Amino acid sequence: MSFVIAVPELVATAVGDLAGIGSALSSAGAAAAAPTTGIVAAAGDEVSAAVTALFAAHGRGYQALSAQAAAFHEQFVRSLAAAAGAYTAADAAGASPLESLLGLVNAPTQTLLGRPLIGNGVDAPDFSGAPGGAGGLLFGNGGRGGSGAPGQAGGAGGDAGLFGNGGIGGAGGAGVTVSGAAGGAGGRGGWLFGNGGTGGLGGAQGATAVGGVGGVGGAARFVGCGGVGGVGGAGAHGGDGGAGPLLIGNGGAGGHGGAGAAGGNGGAGGTLFGDGGAGGQGGSAAAGVLGGTPGTGGHGGNANWFGSGGAGGQGGTGLTGVAGVNPVPTGTAAPGNSPTLAPLTISNLGNVTVQGTGGGTGGTGGVGETGGTGGTGMDLIVTVGSPGITGTLTIGSGPGGNGGSAGVGGDGGAGGRGGNSLIVASGTVGGVTTVSGGTGGSGASGGPTGGAGGAGGLGGFANSPYAGTATGGDGGAGGAASTAAGSAGGSGGTGGAGGTGGHGGLFVGNGGAGGAGGIGGTGGAGASGFAGGDGGGGGSAVNTATGSAIGGDGGTAGHGGIGGTGGTGGIGGIGGNGGAAGFLGIGGAGGAAGAGGVGGVGGIGGAGGDGGGGGGVMMTAAPSGATGGQGNNGALGGDGGAGGAGGAGGTGGGSGGAGGLIGWAGASGAAGAGGSGGTGGQGGIGGNGGNGGDATTGGAVGSGGNLALGGQGGLGGAAGGPGGSTGSTGLSGVSGSNGKAGQFV
Repeated sequence: MSFVIAVPELVATAVGDLAGIGSALSSAGAAAAAPTTGIVAAAGDEVSAAVTALFAAHGRGYQALSAQAAAFHEQFVRSLAAAAGAYTAADAAGASPLESLLGLVNAPTQTLLGRPLIGNGVDAPDFSGAPGGAGGLLFGNGGRGGSGAPGQAGGAGGDAGLFGNGGIGGAGGAGVTVSGAAGGAGGRGGWLFGNGGTGGLGGAQGATAVGGVGGVGGAARFVGCGGVGGVGGAGAHGGDGGAGPLLIGNGGAGGHGGAGAAGGNGGAGGTLFGDGGAGGQGGSAAAGVLGGTPGTGGHGGNANWFGSGGAGGQGGTGLTGVAGVNPVPTGTAAPGNSPTLAPLTISNLGNVTVQGTGGGTGGTGGVGETGGTGGTGMDLIVTVGSPGITGTLTIGSGPGGNGGSAGVGGDGGAGGRGGNSLIVASGTVGGVTTVSGGTGGSGASGGPTGGAGGAGGLGGFANSPYAGTATGGDGGAGGAASTAAGSAGGSGGTGGAGGTGGHGGLFVGNGGAGGAGGIGGTGGAGASGFAGGDGGGGGSAVNTATGSAIGGDGGTAGHGGIGGTGGTGGIGGIGGNGGAAGFLGIGGAGGAAGAGGVGGVGGIGGAGGDGGGGGGVMMTAAPSGATGGQGNNGALGGDGGAGGAGGAGGTGGGSGGAGGLIGWAGASGAAGAGGSGGTGGQGGIGGNGGNGGDATTGGAVGSGGNLALGGQGGLGGAAGGPGGSTGSTGLSGVSGSNGKAGQFV
């Protein structure tokens, strides 16, 4: 029983739970009393009466047992409650004399020296930057330093007494318009035994500056290890590790550097026995911080008399290459000319042909400008007056103008709409009547997006009794995407250099190993390929008399462009040199050079344009003569971009440290492995087929265009140096969907 413990609060909670259970059981028993003891016989015979009496007797027996169980439960709950009270009273009785005794013991030293004899130091308030309180002179850890307010350094951790660990340093305050503040130093370990405290974190960077340096780890004093240095804020180095003690113990490890900054140096080993602390890892490169360069690894701490030097820290990872970005158009050139003609009235003539003028080509874009939209073809409205004409009547509107060429960085101009043609009846026509809408203009190629084809013009008869053919104009072709690939991704940055290993002990000790070089940065992703232009929609046809009405076919779509090449992976960093050995010992091995960065992912192929939809038709007198326009096929998606080449492995492995008088030199560091090639880009999505044109009831509906296949996946990037693997082939593009039946508008 000497090892049995009790928590009065938990016992009191159990008392409440058990009381609730007892109450629930009592309520259930009371509810069951009437149905189980007052059973009515099923019939007036002796057997029914005997069965009823038997069950009622069992019910009364259950009630008697329930009453006894309830009494036992109540007694148990009372006993448990009394035990909880006794435990609480015993704790209070025992604690009060101990607290009083501890207060009496600590009072003289607290009054004379400002610190207790036994007990931990007081933690400083947050955002005060005040140091933590010192631990008790005999036993006690130092208190935690207070974190700094914005721009204020963190407070130092409190020192321990004879036995105890130093307090943790407070975090530095964040910068506002200046650099972040430094973290507080860790407190010193106990005079006889104890470790130094960890240094505080460096403060966060301000709007235009870097973060604060990490706090220095606290020193050990007689036996123990130095404290670990604090992590630096962005752009600030990590804190150095605390020094080892006088007798036995290792130096503290250096803190990790903030983004782009060096790691802290390891602390020196104990004066007599102890290894140096390891250097902190350099911070990874970050855009906009210290020029985007990675931090170097911290140097390993030196041993003193007996011990090995600390290992150097690894260099930081290189900056990731920027992703390729395609140009964005900044303006649009002037549109092409759109000719006009007032409505015509013709009569008392033979054969008549009226041909509209085409729209002008859109203007050529300047730098960054999208080509101008092609002009609209001339619209024609022709009225046949009385007494009419004796020959044939042929009317054709002007074609839409082609889109203007794109400037550097601009989109191709869209094609103009074909002109509309319309005949209005009054007089008679002796021959065949033909009316055609103008063909839509072609979209211009090139630029981030090919220009869309222009829509075909309307061809039709309005309230006309003439037998003839009404034909909608065909849609214009969509412009192909630029033949140039999307923008390439940027190269990854070089990895940071590894730190130098620490010197071995003067008498006996090996040199510390050099830190490994940092990994090269990953190459940036290539930009997507440029998109092809959509084909123009076919023009509608209307015929209110006999003959035929044929909707215009949709225009062809433009092919998607090639995705951009992924960026090359960065070169691995240089390995750190190994530390020299002492009188008796082996030199530290040189650090291996860093591995090359992974190549960037190739850009996705540009999407193919959608095929133009067929024109709808309406024919009232002879619906069977109506034929909807044909939707055109979607265009192929562009090929995915090639993955970036893997970065070359670092060639500068660190030199081995010099051996002792009795010993040998350390081995040189190995060259870094080459980075893996980037994954090829996914093929572009194929365009959708255009919708077939609708026809009036009885007419033939136009066929929808076929879907297009997606583009081929890009090639994997080339491998980097030795050990690099070739990137995998990109995925194929997604197929476009089939065209659906069009709707007449």
